[in-house]
Amino acid sequence: MYNYSSSDFQNSPLYIKALEIFVLSRNISQYVRDDLSILKTDGKEDYNIYFSGDIIHQSESLAPEIAKAEQERFSDRKHRHIASVKQLTNRLYKNCRKLEHCNSDGKEYVSILRYELKKFKQLQYVWSLTL
Repeated sequence: MYNYSSSDFQNSPLYIKALEIFVLSRNISQYVRDDLSILKTDGKEDYNIYFSGDIIHQSESLAPEIAKAEQERFSDRKHRHIASVKQLTNRLYKNCRKLEHCNSDGKEYVSILRYELKKFKQLQYVWSLTL
């Protein structure tokens, strides 16, 4: 098991995986957004396009929350950040599931992101126990 100090959080597996998830979600969102930005035949936009933006926003917030939890001295504040990471991960996972059912050629790539999120959840569980 990896042991690290608060000042060394950037080398933690969870923090590194959060950055990987951010890059992956940004790339997937860009790919999916191109397909979903086209108006439907009735002139309306595809509501799934908003989920592509949500995955970027949520994945972008993961790493800063991990850093805040690592640097926090007080246990109750630390647990708030841990809960925030868990909530962001759950929302990100749900939005990925919604995107898998959208009308896009890139939806098969979303399953890759969900797989990475599963690995992230395992790391997150161990991380939350060590703080």
